[in-house]
Amino acid sequence: MLSDETITQIADELVAAGQNRTPVARLTARYPEMTVEDSYRVQNLWRQRSEENGRTLAGRKIGLTSRAMQMATGITEPDYGIIFDDMIHETGVEITWADYTHPRVEVELAFKLGRDITGPGATIFDVLDATDYVVPALEILDSRIEMEGRTIVDTISDNAAMGSMVIGGNPVKPHDVDLRWVSAILFKNQIVEETGVGAGVLNHPASGVHWLANKIAPHGDGLKAGEIILAGSFTRPMWVYEGDTVLADYGPLGTVTCRFV
Repeated sequence: MLSDETITQIADELVAAGQNRTPVARLTARYPEMTVEDSYRVQNLWRQRSEENGRTLAGRKIGLTSRAMQMATGITEPDYGIIFDDMIHETGVEITWADYTHPRVEVELAFKLGRDITGPGATIFDVLDATDYVVPALEILDSRIEMEGRTIVDTISDNAAMGSMVIGGNPVKPHDVDLRWVSAILFKNQIVEETGVGAGVLNHPASGVHWLANKIAPHGDGLKAGEIILAGSFTRPMWVYEGDTVLADYGPLGTVTCRFV
């Protein structure tokens, strides 16, 4: 386990990297003894630093929810990060590409909570009952840590690679649609790059949400009414560049789009 002084140093480096858009050297290369527990300590302190700088918690993101991504990273459970209110955009937004180190885009569903969800013992049924609506979203991944050779420890420390998100389309009540069969077609510059279906996320997009409620419960934390929870991607990350237009077509749930300028 890393010392408190080292955790503080790393968190402060990541705050600065988010401001100057210059990634820091890979943590696991500098601290090979660093653990997953250490990485969440870094993330929690990074969150504290961000809130001290005026940012406001708006929700959480869940990553590594697909089997393929878990196998690729060698970890058997998802990870999570923080969503601040300044990370949330409406569909049609123009996003400054240079504000990111090198963004990637994923297709997800976002759950807007109408009631608190607390663990331990939270279930998928608690999630569905507590959710006000589900809405299509794009997650824009970013990195404050150099990407080459990074591991799950680096990613968690880096707020699970959360950059920002775009929401749009048609909000639906979770009981009004079979979320396992919600599908999306991801276009870049009018070309289909990825397709996916909601069941790719732990067999049900709501599964990661109750996992998260139970995961943070031992720390005295819970998911709160009004928070938005990104449930995890059901496509692979897609690299984007300045000038690219991205559109995700969710069929009956509508579309989400953004342009990088």
